[in-house]
Amino acid sequence: MSSGAPRWLSGGCNCGAVTYRVTDAFEYAQNCHCSGCRKATGSAFKPFGGIVHDQFELLTGGDALLLVGDAVDHDVRCGRCGAYLYSVVRDGTYIHVALGSLDDAPTRRPDSHIFVGSKAPWYDITDDLPQFEAFPP
Repeated sequence: MSSGAPRWLSGGCNCGAVTYRVTDAFEYAQNCHCSGCRKATGSAFKPFGGIVHDQFELLTGGDALLLVGDAVDHDVRCGRCGAYLYSVVRDGTYIHVALGSLDDAPTRRPDSHIFVGSKAPWYDITDDLPQFEAFPP
């Protein structure tokens, strides 16, 4: 029988300066192939999980954060090691956690590829997940 308490996932940066926790209750998880995510991560795509802002808690390293973007919506990195951690999106109401920054395995895994219309031309998507040119309908 479940106690109803949320399961928390831990995450953080490469050098350990920034740590966070997030409930294991992502509303959606996707692989984003847009040019912004590719350039931000230096990879073919960004696997992320989306969750409402109040389900995310920064534990340590607030003074070490590097924010890229505007005051409301921005990407967050560790200012010491440069690790890409999460994005604040949708007018500050959601967090897109970079799944690679998690220490624990989330229950929800990416279930689609988005913005494949601008994917890296050198990368071939080889799984059977649905693909969307931009946002899913």
